[in-house]
Amino acid sequence: MIRNRTAIVALLTGLNFLNYLDRFIVAAVLPRIKADLDLSNFEAGLLATVFLLGYFVTAPIFGLLGDRMSRKVLIAFGVVTWSVATIASGLSNSLGTLILARAFVGIGEASYATLAPTIIDDITPPDKKGKMLAIFFLAIPLGSACGYLLGGYLQEAWGWREAFFVGGGPGIALALVCLAIDEPKRKLATAKAKLFGTIGTLFRIPLYRRAVLGYCAHTASIGAFAYWAPTFLSERFASELAPATYVSDADRAEKILNSANFWFGVVTVVAGAIGTIVGGRMADRALRGLPAIPLDASHEDPRNRLAANAQLRVCAIGVAIAFPLGAAAFLAPSAWMFFALAGICEIGLFMSTAPINAILLRTAPSYLRASAMAVAIFAIHLLGDLWSPSLIGIFLDYLLPAAAMMALPLGFAIATAVWWPRTREAPREAR
Repeated sequence: MIRNRTAIVALLTGLNFLNYLDRFIVAAVLPRIKADLDLSNFEAGLLATVFLLGYFVTAPIFGLLGDRMSRKVLIAFGVVTWSVATIASGLSNSLGTLILARAFVGIGEASYATLAPTIIDDITPPDKKGKMLAIFFLAIPLGSACGYLLGGYLQEAWGWREAFFVGGGPGIALALVCLAIDEPKRKLATAKAKLFGTIGTLFRIPLYRRAVLGYCAHTASIGAFAYWAPTFLSERFASELAPATYVSDADRAEKILNSANFWFGVVTVVAGAIGTIVGGRMADRALRGLPAIPLDASHEDPRNRLAANAQLRVCAIGVAIAFPLGAAAFLAPSAWMFFALAGICEIGLFMSTAPINAILLRTAPSYLRASAMAVAIFAIHLLGDLWSPSLIGIFLDYLLPAAAMMALPLGFAIATAVWWPRTREAPREAR
C-alpha cells in the first residue's frame, strides 16, 4: 500500500500531467485534423465541446459516488477509460467517430478531476494545503505545454494520429498503481442524498456560490484561449513564425504550426509554473495572521469563512492582471510582443489554480467535498468552456483573428468582479 503523503501527491500529480497532456495534444494537431477530415472552425470547436459534455455531465455522478465509496477505484476506472479513448481518437476516420472518442475521454477525466483533489486535501495539514494543491495543479501548465510540444513534434515526425497513441498509453499502467493508495478514512455521505438536493445545499453557501460563478467566467475564457491559441498564432503571425523559403505552401504551413505550438508551449510551461507556485504560496500566506483553524472546523466556522475570503482575493488579483494584458496581447503587432504579454497574462490566470480549489473544499461540508468538486466542475463547464471554443470558432469564421479573440479578456474582467472579496463575507467575530 502507498501511505506516504509525498508519494501519493506525486502519483496523482503525474496523472494530472497526463490528463492535461491529452487535452492539449488536440489543440496542437487541430489544423492537421481539420485538413484531413475537412472540418470547419465550428466543427473543430465541437471536439472541445463534446469532450466537455462527457466531462461535466458525469462529474456530479462521480462526485456522489466518491462521497459514498472508494475514490481510488473510481479514479482507476476513469484513468483507464480516458487512456483507451485517447488511443481511439487516433484511430478515428470521421468527425462522428472522433467526437465519440473525445466524449469518452471526458467521461474518464471527470472521475479523476473530481476525486483526486479531495484525497490530497484529506492527507494535508491546513497550513500546507495551498502548497500541496499548487504542486498537484502545477501539472496543468506542464501537461498543457507538453501537449503542445509533444503534439507538434509527433505530428511532424509521424502524423497527428500517432500523437494520440503516445498520449494515451502511460495512463493505463498508472491506473493500476492508483489501486495501491491507502485511502484516508472519512465520514461518508448517506446514500439517500439526491443530486439536486446536494447542489442546492452547496449553492446556498454564499462563498462557495461566488467562487464557482467567478470560476465559470475564468474557465470560459481560458478554455477558448488555450484551444485556439496555436491557430490564432498561425494565422496572425505566419510571416514571423516561418519565413517564405520552403519548397511548398504545405511545408511552410507545417513549419508555422510547429513554431506556434513550440513557442506557445514554452510560454505556457514557464508562465503556468510561475503562476501556480506564486498563487499557492500567496494562498498559504493569506492565512498568516488569521485565527488558527482546527482540523475539525465546520465550513460554517467564521474562521474558515475569513480564510476563504482572504484566499479569494488571491484569485481576484490574478485575473485582474490577466484582463488588460490579455487584451493587449491579441492586439500586439508582433509575435514576440504577443508572447511577452501573453506570458504575464498566463501568470495571472494560473495564480488562481490552487487557491480556487482550496476555497471550494474549504467552504463545503466535509462529507460533501467530492460533490463540491463535482458540482463546481459541472458548473464551470456548463457555463464556461463547454460553449466558448465553438463560439470563438464562429467568430473566427467571420471576423479578423484579433477581433474574434478580444471576447476572451471580457471573461477575465467578469471573474475579477465576481471574485473580489466582500467585507460582509469576512465575519468580524473571526478577526
